[in-house]
Amino acid sequence: MTAIEFTYHIAKVSKSLKPFAMRLTKDSEDANDLLQDTLLKAFTNRDKYADGTNLKAWLYTIMKNTFITNYQRMVRKNTFIDTSDNLHYINSFENSTENEAAGKFAMDDINRAVNSLEEAYRTPFMMYYRGFKYHEIADRLRIPIGTVKNRIHIARKELKDKLYVYAHPF
Repeated sequence: MTAIEFTYHIAKVSKSLKPFAMRLTKDSEDANDLLQDTLLKAFTNRDKYADGTNLKAWLYTIMKNTFITNYQRMVRKNTFIDTSDNLHYINSFENSTENEAAGKFAMDDINRAVNSLEEAYRTPFMMYYRGFKYHEIADRLRIPIGTVKNRIHIARKELKDKLYVYAHPF
């Protein structure tokens, strides 16, 4: 097959490669890069393509293998390798301690803020927080479901205002 024929056949088939690339990468830019890499490899390895074989399957295989190779390269690049002599400390949490003071302060503030809500708002909010559905809260408190939703909304808004310091900790 001549280079012109090969190019013509690849141009016909390449339109069906883009959705496959999107399925693999889940990103439009990455899919375009993968498609471009696949077509480049196909053109540079044109001599390895045997006439009469399924060109589309050959291109899909190149694309799949290119994706896997790129993924493995990315994983290797993001892997941390510890070269210290203290290998027995790697992945060891036996000797580590956590400072739980910040979490305790935050929980104290949250509990204080929740307790400062009016009872009419605190009760539906806490029931919702504990997993009750709107209609269950409405049935138990004997109030309309719209009122339940409104009270939970107001409670969340008040808590957001009272706990604004935790919105952006840094």
